[in-house]
Amino acid sequence: MKNNDKASISLRKIVCISIILIFLLSIGVMAGNVKVNNVKIVLSSGYEMNVLTTKTNVKDILSENHIVLLEDEKVTPSASEELSDNNTIIISKESEDVEVSEKIEKSSDVTTEDILNNYSKIVEKIVVEKETIPYETITKDVTTGSGTKQDRVVQEGKNGIREVTYKVKYQNGEEIEKTKISSKVIQEPVDKIVEIRTRQVTTRSGSRTTYNGGKWTYSASELDLLCAITAQECSSSYTGALAVITTACNRTQSSSWRRYGSDPLSQYKAPSQFCYSIDNHWRKRLNGNYPSYVKQAVLDALNGKRNHNYLSFRAAGYHSGEIIGGNVYFNSL
Repeated sequence: MKNNDKASISLRKIVCISIILIFLLSIGVMAGNVKVNNVKIVLSSGYEMNVLTTKTNVKDILSENHIVLLEDEKVTPSASEELSDNNTIIISKESEDVEVSEKIEKSSDVTTEDILNNYSKIVEKIVVEKETIPYETITKDVTTGSGTKQDRVVQEGKNGIREVTYKVKYQNGEEIEKTKISSKVIQEPVDKIVEIRTRQVTTRSGSRTTYNGGKWTYSASELDLLCAITAQECSSSYTGALAVITTACNRTQSSSWRRYGSDPLSQYKAPSQFCYSIDNHWRKRLNGNYPSYVKQAVLDALNGKRNHNYLSFRAAGYHSGEIIGGNVYFNSL
């Protein structure tokens, strides 16, 4: 091969290599001019995500991150616009956008920062609350026979307390979601118990009798009054209540006390003798507001039962004698 031919081939190689190098350098320069943006995307749920992208069109950025707009959602800036200077894309519900638009129309000074403030972060808190457990009412039928029935509360109800733990989500200081996590009872409720009883009515024929056959009979209201006075004098026990009514019964058989009456109720009503004429505290015990054993003690005494032979009593400590149920009894027959 001639020297001229060899030189020509070498020249062509040099030209080709130069062209390739120039092409590669152009690509490098173009790549070096591409800007990578850190873009914040705020979803309509309030969730925020940061992505890196070389794209500047909103629609392209959403597509690149597989984000699809729902029918009731809109994006700010719009999908056809370029990314704004704050590198933020906001997806919101259509109704929310209407509110934002109305604010923008009312004030030309609204900035993008103002709009972003409407999409503050969601804050989660654990909240412990105490809730009331309502008590239940239990009704027991303890009637006997076919007489008139009446209700009586034998146990008052009381609400319980439950401690409940919630996970609560807040946005802009307002509660947006509340989820129950756990619950425990810290105070059990107490049931209200009501008994249905047969009203006891004592019929009377003519005037009440004295110690005739060892018994007295009274109407229901008079029996209730006897029990109320007895309970006010002593309601600590059956024995104490029986001792009080026994005193009134004993007086009906004493010539010195008989002037006050020939039956226990008359003795109870005698001036300055029992609590009936001294104060009105016995009134709060009317209508059955006394223990059941007080009524039983009164009924037993009216039917002849006694537990002492005394005619008077005082509160223990104010006289010498026999102490029964917190009172001291004296002046035996």
